[in-house]
Amino acid sequence: MSLRPMFSLQKTSMKRTLTVAITTAALFSAAHASAQTLRFAHVDPDDWTTSKKGAAGQVFKNLVEAETDLTVELYPAGSLGGETELIEGAQDGTISIAMVSGAYANFCPAVAVTDIPYTFPSAPVAWEVMDGEFGTALAEHCLEQTGLRTLAYGETGFRHFTNSVRPIHTPEDMQGLKFRVQTIPLYLEMVTALGGEPQGIAWGEVPTALATGVVDGQENPISVIYGNNFYEFQDYLTLDRHVYGVDHILINDEIFQSLSEEEQAAVNRAAVVAGTTGRAIQQFNSAEGITKLQAEGMEITQPTAEQMKAFREAAQPPVQAYLRNELGDDAEWIDRLSSAVNDASSRF
Repeated sequence: MSLRPMFSLQKTSMKRTLTVAITTAALFSAAHASAQTLRFAHVDPDDWTTSKKGAAGQVFKNLVEAETDLTVELYPAGSLGGETELIEGAQDGTISIAMVSGAYANFCPAVAVTDIPYTFPSAPVAWEVMDGEFGTALAEHCLEQTGLRTLAYGETGFRHFTNSVRPIHTPEDMQGLKFRVQTIPLYLEMVTALGGEPQGIAWGEVPTALATGVVDGQENPISVIYGNNFYEFQDYLTLDRHVYGVDHILINDEIFQSLSEEEQAAVNRAAVVAGTTGRAIQQFNSAEGITKLQAEGMEITQPTAEQMKAFREAAQPPVQAYLRNELGDDAEWIDRLSSAVNDASSRF
C-alpha cells in the first residue's frame, strides 16, 4: 500500500495550519500595529479640582485608554518645558499632544485675534464661536501653518484687573496705575489704551512686585488670582472680562495620521470631552473664587453695560489696528471673528 496519499494529506493539513497561524498572527499584528504611547503635556498642575488643563489631561487619558490600546502618558506642570517648548516638541513629534493657550499665536499668528479685548461678552458665546465654523476654520488654517491638528478647544477663562489703589468702574479710573501684564504686545497696547501703565514683569516676580508696590495691579483669571493669594496684596477686583483665554488641544498631525480610523475617532471624542471638562472646572473655580475673594476682603466691582461699552470702545480700536498691521493678509480673521461673535451673541 502506498503511503504517498496519506503523506500528501498530512502535508496539505500542515500547510493549512501554518497558513492559518500566519494569517492570525498578521491580523493580530495589524490590529496592534498602531498601538503606541501618546505623550500629553501642559503647564498647569495635575490636580483636576483646581486645574482646567490637569482635569482635561486626566479625562483624555482615561477615555482613550478605555476605548483603545493606546497608552497616554501625562506630563503636567511644565515638566517638559513652557508652552513654547511644548508646541515645538509637538511639532517635532517628541511630544504627541500639547494643551496650550496664548503661546500658540507665536506659531499661528491668526490665533491672536481671540485675545482682542472685550470681544466675547460671555463664555457661552465664546464656546459657540470656537466650537463652530470659526473655530473649525481657524484650526484648519493653523494646521497648514504648523503641522499641528487642533483636536478641541478648552479655556483659561476671562481675565480681570485687580489693584491696590482704588475701585475701577471705568477706563478713567485706570489713569496712572501701573499694571503687570504678560510681555505680549497686545496686552501692552490694551492697558495703554485704557489709561494704565503696563509693566512687563516675569511671572515668578509678580508676588514681590505687588507686595513692594513696584506695580499697583495685575490681570488674570479668578482662579489664578485666588490660587496665588493675590488678595494679600490687592484690595480691588474689577470683573471686566477684558480677554477670554482659549486653550488649544494640539496633536502632531503625522502622529494622528498614523493612528487607525477607530483610534482617531476615539482621540477626537476624548479631546472634545477633555476640553469641555476643562471649561467646566475653570467656570466652577471662577464662580467659587469670587465668593472666596470677597471673604478675604476684596472689594469687587461689576461694571454696568454702559461702563463695559466704555472699556470696549477705548481698548478695541488700537488693539485691532495693531493686529491688522501685524497680521497683514491674515487680518481677515479679525472680521471673521467679529462676525461669528455677533451671530452667536444674538442667540444668548
